[in-house]
Amino acid sequence: MARSTQAQKAQRLNAAYQLLSRGIDMAEAAATLARDHEISLRHAYRYLEEASRLKQPLEIAEPSAPITFKISGDVIRALRSYAAANHLTLSEVVTRAIIDYVSRARRHG
Repeated sequence: MARSTQAQKAQRLNAAYQLLSRGIDMAEAAATLARDHEISLRHAYRYLEEASRLKQPLEIAEPSAPITFKISGDVIRALRSYAAANHLTLSEVVTRAIIDYVSRARRHG
């Protein structure tokens, strides 16, 4: 059986959060969650337990998609060095840089 994606986990936690916030008891909530999300009762209880500690529903991030482009070797080395020094992935560094660049470009143009 394949592992759940981060988006699936967030959706299930949010569903569990909603069930609990409506005052539905654990047994009924677990049965509903298991049925609606096609998971075992054991997993449903785990989601409910974790959801009970949430203060609000989780934000569900848009899934990432692979993209291919060419970058010079010196830029790649600088990216890898920065990512390692800051405990980030290359994807996180590039995504943050692009978001920053685009937001600055919108303000100036």
